[in-house]
Amino acid sequence: MTSVEKYVRDRLSGMQDLKYRDFHSRLMPTVEKELVIGVRTPELRKFAKEFSKTDMAEVFLSVLPHKYYEENNLHAFLICEIKDFDRLITRLNEFLPFVDNWATCDMMRPKIFSKNKEKLLPEIEKWMSSEQPYTVRFGIEMLMIHFLDDSFDIDFPQRVAKIRSDMYYVRMMQAWYFATALAHQYEQILPFIENNVLDEWTHNKAIQKAVESYRVTAEQKEYLKKLKNPAQG
Repeated sequence: MTSVEKYVRDRLSGMQDLKYRDFHSRLMPTVEKELVIGVRTPELRKFAKEFSKTDMAEVFLSVLPHKYYEENNLHAFLICEIKDFDRLITRLNEFLPFVDNWATCDMMRPKIFSKNKEKLLPEIEKWMSSEQPYTVRFGIEMLMIHFLDDSFDIDFPQRVAKIRSDMYYVRMMQAWYFATALAHQYEQILPFIENNVLDEWTHNKAIQKAVESYRVTAEQKEYLKKLKNPAQG
C-alpha cells in the first residue's frame, strides 16, 4: 500500500457509517459488502474537493485498481474536478475499465463536457462500442445528458438502439435513455417504440420509466401504455 492509499483509507475510515454501508451495499449486488466502507456521498464529495487541491490527488489517480468502493467513487469525483478536457478524457479512459457498479458509473458527470460537445461526441462513440459494460453504460448516459436538446440528432437514438447486451445495467441505461428521450424529443423517439426497435425487456422498461416521468404528458402516457408488450408484463 502506498502512502497516498493509506492516507485516503484513513480519511475514508474516519467518515464510516456502518448503518449506511449495510443499506447501500444492498443496492449494489455487483460489489461485495466487505469492499464498501460506508461513506455518505456528500461527505465523500466534500473530501474530493479538498483532496483535489493537493499534490496527492494526482498520485492517487495513477494508482489503479483500487480496493474499496469509496476509493473508486473518490477517483470518479476527482476526475470530474479536472478542468482540462483532454487531460480529463485521458484519466477517464484509464479509469473506466475498473468501474464495476452502476453507482460509481453514474456519479461521473464532468461539468466541462457541456462546453466541449464536439470533442465529446467521438469519445461517446468509442465508449458505446466498448466491451466493458459500464463503459458502454457511461457512454449512453453522456449521450442522454448532453445530446437530447439543441444538439439532438436522430442518429443518436439509432446508435443506442443497436446496442445489444445481456448486461442488466446496460439495458437499464438504454431504457433510461429512451424514456428521457421521449420527454425531450417525443415525436422523433416515438417510432422507436411503435416499431419495437428495442428488445422486449428494454422496450417495456423504457415505457415504464416514461410513464413514471413528470415530463411526459398524461395523454402521451396513456398511448405509451398501449404499446407495452404484454408477454413481458
